[in-house]
Amino acid sequence: MAKNSKQTSKAVASKARKVLRDGIFSKTSKSVAGSALAQTRPEKRK
Repeated sequence: MAKNSKQTSKAVASKARKVLRDGIFSKTSKSVAGSALAQTRPEKRK
């Protein structure tokens, strides 16, 4: 299987977080949002 080197942008990751926090979105929407967050680069903590 080929390695996927693409990363989710910060703007998309921010929207995905909002989808996961809000209770009005469907299970499918939350699944897609979770996938998007899984593809973000881990931020280095200071």
